[in-house]
Amino acid sequence: MKIKFGKYLAVLPMLSILVACAQLSPMEAQNADSRKVVSEAKTVNDHENLVTYYDKLANEMTVKAEEKRKLLEEYEDHSQHYGRRGQDYRSHTLANIRYYEQEASEAINHAGYHRKIVAELRKDEYARSVGEPEQVESHKIKARLSEPEGTKRN
Repeated sequence: MKIKFGKYLAVLPMLSILVACAQLSPMEAQNADSRKVVSEAKTVNDHENLVTYYDKLANEMTVKAEEKRKLLEEYEDHSQHYGRRGQDYRSHTLANIRYYEQEASEAINHAGYHRKIVAELRKDEYARSVGEPEQVESHKIKARLSEPEGTKRN
């Protein structure tokens, strides 16, 4: 009895250290990275990339919701095969469907927001280029580079 108790006493501190050092939420780290990217987006290209990201995310969430709907139909059509656990499967699947639909709608909203920003940035760039024609003139070559010897300038 003392040997078994001693083993448990040796394993318990190691297990507690392992749990303390483990990353508790990998999704939180990913969300922090995506929040950083969103907050640092300044150019048209940055916002276009975010639109693409959110569109892909919305499509993925929609596909997952459809998969769960098919699974829900299976549970409802063949409930006799699942017994009491069928109700648990059904409620869990409904919760997953709600989650995926909510995430898809949030991603669509984020994509729309960044599309508006892209449109405003392009509008501002266009207005600046039209409003200041001397900027276009400044891009002209003002001096000739070395001319071949023997040619005269008029």
